[in-house]
Amino acid sequence: MGTLGFNNQNNVPRLGITDPISLGGPTDYDLIKTRELEKFLANAGLYESHEEAISREEVLGRLDQIVKVWVKAVSRARGQHEQLVQEANAKIFTFGSYRLGVHGPGADIDTLCVGPRHAERDVDFFGELHKMLSEMSEVTELHPVPDAHVPVMRFKFSGVSIDLLYAKLSLLVIPEDLDISQDSILQNVDEQTVRSLNGCRVTDQILRLVPNIQTFRTTLRCMRFWAKRRGVYSNVAGFLGGINWALLVARICQLYPNALPNMLVSRFFRVFTQWRWPNPVMLCAIEEGSLGLQVWDPRRFPKDRYHLMPIITPAYPSMNSSYNVSSSTLRIITEEFQRGNEICETMEANKADWDKLFESYPFFEAYKNYLQIDISAENDDDLRNWKGWVESRLRQLILKIERHTFNILQCHPHPGDFSDYSRPFHCCYFMGLQRKLGVPVNEGEQFDIRLTVEEFKHSVGMYTLWKPGMDIYVTHVRRRDIPTFVFPGGVRPSRPVKVAGDSRRVSEVKVSRQAESGKSGECNTLVDGSDDGRKRKWEDDEASNLRDTKCSAAAGSSSEGVHGAVVSCRVNGGTAVENGSEETWKGKPHNNMSEGFEGSKSPAELSAKNGVKPDEPARCNLPAGLLSSGDGPSSSRDTEKLAIENIMSGPYGAHQAFLGEVEELEYDLDYQHQAGGFGRSEKGGRVESSAAPGAVVSVADDHSSLHLNGSLEELEVKFDFVD
Repeated sequence: MGTLGFNNQNNVPRLGITDPISLGGPTDYDLIKTRELEKFLANAGLYESHEEAISREEVLGRLDQIVKVWVKAVSRARGQHEQLVQEANAKIFTFGSYRLGVHGPGADIDTLCVGPRHAERDVDFFGELHKMLSEMSEVTELHPVPDAHVPVMRFKFSGVSIDLLYAKLSLLVIPEDLDISQDSILQNVDEQTVRSLNGCRVTDQILRLVPNIQTFRTTLRCMRFWAKRRGVYSNVAGFLGGINWALLVARICQLYPNALPNMLVSRFFRVFTQWRWPNPVMLCAIEEGSLGLQVWDPRRFPKDRYHLMPIITPAYPSMNSSYNVSSSTLRIITEEFQRGNEICETMEANKADWDKLFESYPFFEAYKNYLQIDISAENDDDLRNWKGWVESRLRQLILKIERHTFNILQCHPHPGDFSDYSRPFHCCYFMGLQRKLGVPVNEGEQFDIRLTVEEFKHSVGMYTLWKPGMDIYVTHVRRRDIPTFVFPGGVRPSRPVKVAGDSRRVSEVKVSRQAESGKSGECNTLVDGSDDGRKRKWEDDEASNLRDTKCSAAAGSSSEGVHGAVVSCRVNGGTAVENGSEETWKGKPHNNMSEGFEGSKSPAELSAKNGVKPDEPARCNLPAGLLSSGDGPSSSRDTEKLAIENIMSGPYGAHQAFLGEVEELEYDLDYQHQAGGFGRSEKGGRVESSAAPGAVVSVADDHSSLHLNGSLEELEVKFDFVD
């Protein structure tokens, strides 16, 4: 057994809320496979050159000098004594992939400027500092976003992309040796500062909570690359972003503290294939703190009960970093975990290699029907602003479609965007569409999506910075009609041979269950204001699981200003796209959540079962070194499975909501927030909205396009959805 890079493995301090699953060190096989993995990552171009690394350091040094000059100018403008002006200081911190040490060539640098209490965000940071940067020749593409949830200034400095946040502390002078990991740094600061500081505090805490930083970095670099290749790396699209992947990898490192990246990658898929969401992933116990800031706790805060894939940040105030995950994207992520696990098992039998694991997901071969969302603007600046706004609303379109069809019509968003270079100032997005497997098909079945269209229309049309030329088109396209500019080199690839019963997975290794047989049928989706009494139809087995009566009320609601359009779809159940979680979701989409969290038990009962008091954080006392390299394959696997089950025990699950409740609350809160002050009222589930003139709608024979000129008006949509 190799021991390279390891001290006495039995003396490794425990990190995390449980004991490790295994203290076993690497075998000779692990050493060989880890070297292969590192070579694979290097050949994939994931490491920056020495010259680029030096350039980044120089840019950060220059930026630190600039903010120091800026804060002195602000202090002088405030009329401070010259001695205070000379003592005035601001400091640059880094976070994200750069701070974690997993950034690649050309990646942006997440930075934070920390300033004193008299340097204001709006007037000084987005005012004076923005002006200073705009006058520098080395600064290009300067784009301030002061109204974002976390206000940011984006720009390129000597070709290096920078995202710059600002935190205004309650200190008169910022010391050069400031430690922002201390909770006292959050005293008397505004919410925007708390959110801005969170990135740095979480990143630093992650590095403190992993047993071996180098193996963590290699494993995280691997998993980030894998997630991008498989199309599940995007926070804005409802998948997982950089911080989410870092937290998941860090937890695996805690559970296998002496393992090398080869084993950590394998165990990553093994653990999270078995994980029963929404059991939370946590690196440490959640601390209440002394400042009164709200932390994630579904026992006390109802909104936290609706998170589907909670991945909790380790720094105070702890929060769920993956609240964007929806039922659809969770399904896709878990499918990919299952695929990764099966390929890793195949690799252990020497029947596959790293290339198989990192195969790109064939998005444009996976479905027969897609939504194409095109946006355009008059110039680069307008397109950048318009693009950011539309991207932030696309996830809501997906959620609303699935909610209003009771999760029978499922959406798979592509995490990236595409540009047709023959059209200036244009880009587009795609979503794969499929009917949920295992749901019986009734010929002529109809779903009313009037509310879906209306809500998305309101959401997009509420952009306060809209300018003429900012347009959006939503089009239904079939696989054969996907534009060629989305393919590498603009060449449509030849169709691969379909694997029988597995239309989503076109790889040679079968990595998911066979698609379930079913009969052909039609489902019609209605956007029609002419028949207010028509109800949405859904299957009895689905209806039994939908507990919120709002769904039924919304089903028959009318939406004023929406005119007749029909979406008809024909789906062949036998060749439908595979769910990948068929056994879990078929016919009972909520049972896994209640079973995984023992939802029938009270908080006190669940806490007593786990040996903790109701108000104390969960701590599973597993035997240290539960698994060792000397265990037999069968007994080791069974023991490991049991250990993973024990890790998921805790006090939080008893408070989780059912899936139907999750979506109902999220949509209602989101739409109410969007529609505030927009002339919208709700009466008994009926949506009434005022319409503004100016929308242009064009309808084609086979599909339709929705064209909004920055305002709201009646629209009609027709999708010919044929499988």
